[in-house]
Amino acid sequence: MTDSDLEARPARARKADGKARKSRAVTDLLLKATTDVAAADSLDAQFQALLGLAQTAIHAERGSLFLFDQTTGELYTRVTDGALQKDIRIEIGTGIAGWVFTNGEAAIVNDTRSDPRFNREIDQSTGFETRSLLTVPVTTARGRVIGVAQLLNKTGGGFTKADQALLEQLTHYASATLESTVLIENVTKRQKQEGELLDVVNDVSSEIQLGPLLKKIIGTVTRMLGAERSTLFLNDDRTNELYTEVGEGLGATRIRFPNSVGIAGAVFTSGETINIRHAYADLRFNPSFDKQTGFFTRSILCVPVVNKTGAPIGVTQVLNKIGGTFTADDETRLKAFTAQISICLENARLFDDVQTIKNYNEAMLESMSNGVLTINEKGMIVTCNSAAQRILRKTPADVLGRPTADIFAAPNDWVLQALSRLGDGGAPDALVDAELHIDEEVVSVNATVLPLIDAKRGPMGSMLVLEDISSEKRVKATMSRYMDPMLADKLLTGGQDLLGGTASEATVLFSDIRSFTTLTEQLGAQGTVALLNEYFTLMVECIQREGGMLDKFIGDAIMAVFGTPFPHDDDEDRSVRAALGMLRDLDTFNRQRAQRGLMAIDMGIGINTDTIVSGNIGSPRRMDYTVIGDGVNLASRLESACKEYGARLLISDRTLSRLKGSYRTREVDLVIVKGKTEPVAVHEVFDERDPDAPPNMLEFLGFFKRGVQRYRGMDFTGALKDFSEARAANPQDKLARSYVGRCEALIAEPPEAGWNGVWTMKTK
Repeated sequence: MTDSDLEARPARARKADGKARKSRAVTDLLLKATTDVAAADSLDAQFQALLGLAQTAIHAERGSLFLFDQTTGELYTRVTDGALQKDIRIEIGTGIAGWVFTNGEAAIVNDTRSDPRFNREIDQSTGFETRSLLTVPVTTARGRVIGVAQLLNKTGGGFTKADQALLEQLTHYASATLESTVLIENVTKRQKQEGELLDVVNDVSSEIQLGPLLKKIIGTVTRMLGAERSTLFLNDDRTNELYTEVGEGLGATRIRFPNSVGIAGAVFTSGETINIRHAYADLRFNPSFDKQTGFFTRSILCVPVVNKTGAPIGVTQVLNKIGGTFTADDETRLKAFTAQISICLENARLFDDVQTIKNYNEAMLESMSNGVLTINEKGMIVTCNSAAQRILRKTPADVLGRPTADIFAAPNDWVLQALSRLGDGGAPDALVDAELHIDEEVVSVNATVLPLIDAKRGPMGSMLVLEDISSEKRVKATMSRYMDPMLADKLLTGGQDLLGGTASEATVLFSDIRSFTTLTEQLGAQGTVALLNEYFTLMVECIQREGGMLDKFIGDAIMAVFGTPFPHDDDEDRSVRAALGMLRDLDTFNRQRAQRGLMAIDMGIGINTDTIVSGNIGSPRRMDYTVIGDGVNLASRLESACKEYGARLLISDRTLSRLKGSYRTREVDLVIVKGKTEPVAVHEVFDERDPDAPPNMLEFLGFFKRGVQRYRGMDFTGALKDFSEARAANPQDKLARSYVGRCEALIAEPPEAGWNGVWTMKTK
């Protein structure tokens, strides 16, 4: 052996010893990673243990570990923000991490600025500057990629292939433990969710009242899915609308809309779940409600609620998953929950309907002017309304639970005989102008005895109806034919002196059917009478519902008065509400006629407030309770003006100035009606609930208002521009088109000095 060989041997030995030490260090590091990750009691601790070792061994400033979530198709990692733990999620095709996961290949990027795959938004959101990146796929023993590991900013240089190999070994050895922990967490989470679901279903099932039940349900859904808001919409079968009484995060807001509109309407009509990650990117989403409430909707999960027969009864809508988007697991949990609580909802709605019917029946009995008593099969009195107590001069304690024989002893035993005949299988019986002897007083009544039948058509007792037909009752029955029954009650209470003529301020309403002559020619005599009967029934109901007095029918026209003989403090509002109700009911009536292939009808309404004279007018042989005066005539002229202005509802300036409610109106014109010399400001009232109104109504009214101001100021060129804009916003508006014509004429032939913009009506 030469001297050179002797010198070289120690060098080779030292090199071999260095490789051995390095190999042992790597082995020790891998063993430590395996044991430390396995010893960690949670996925978060395992993340920290693995990344801590990798950062120390490879000398990196930061590290991240992303795992793949199969339910959402996203990569996620967990971070701690104070006491709150939350997931950070990225789509698998986003950034370098997404590229590594998708391709299953490692990536070394020592200059992030030059790599187009690098997502700079993350640095911008965190404030951390990423200069270099080492990203490797996390693979299992079977070669399946379950995530990616990243190290950021190696100190003292760039990442190397050796760093890559070491990080791949570390993550490979820890992958089995990580995968097992994820599986265990998912199972534990699902078991916990199932237990929570069972608990909340049990809690919700104990509630039978609809209002508290809805509050429990939405509160549970919001917490269960980790959302910002949730709402349960129920379907109103009568109006085909979805509505909610309560909503998590909505405050006092109440919502009602057609059951085919928006995301909720799409879910209700299709019966299919909708899960939207980005609400504003979906054309079905209506952002108008966000604008109203100031809330920003990011993500939406909406599922149908069906009853036991599979028919939809509503939808549950959850907004803005905290820390991410709604997953397939969220869908499954929400579907399971709604399936469980649908029966509770049906029961609560049934209970609510029963309670409503009970309250309605009780209110109806109490509001009836006729006395009503119900008697069970044992002859005991079960109910006795206020009118019956008044007629019999009895208190509830005197009557309820007592035998009928105690209440109707001789000489009133004719009532017992009538009840006996009914109990023997006889038909309902009516006794006209019978006498009840009550405390030495004789009360004339019409009595009707009726059987009570249960749902199975079995007997359950009888009903006694008593109508007081004293002189006051007779007068009331007569007056109720031409005014609201409540108004007749007040009139009778005030005394006979009120039947004289009096001057007072009141609001007069006139309505008239358009092109009625043409209709009569098409319908003939019988068809015309049938149409008017249907039409008047609807219109009079609207008037009396608001406490108005039907003054008279004038052919196809209606005249009504609000504020006489007894005023309310909001008669002007009552008249406008009645008019809007008349127009809505007419639209419904026309839709029904269209379904029968019949011609639609239209009408105009004029309303004016003024001092008028009211009272009995006529001859000793024939008298009529009515109102007269200039204020009445102006209301009639305004109704006629509807035809000229293309409007359906016009009111005078006096009426508008006294309105207490908020309405959508516009000033139509300053007019001098036929027979008058002073101009009157006329305003049109729009129905804010009109489904046919243009979507840009406020913009349209703004153009029109500015046009009127310029028109009055003799700026006809500017007014022409504004009215043209108004026409563009609402091409159907006849009035804007009329003002365009006026402006063009006045531009061509300017008016003389002193022109005041007043329009003179040539017709009544």
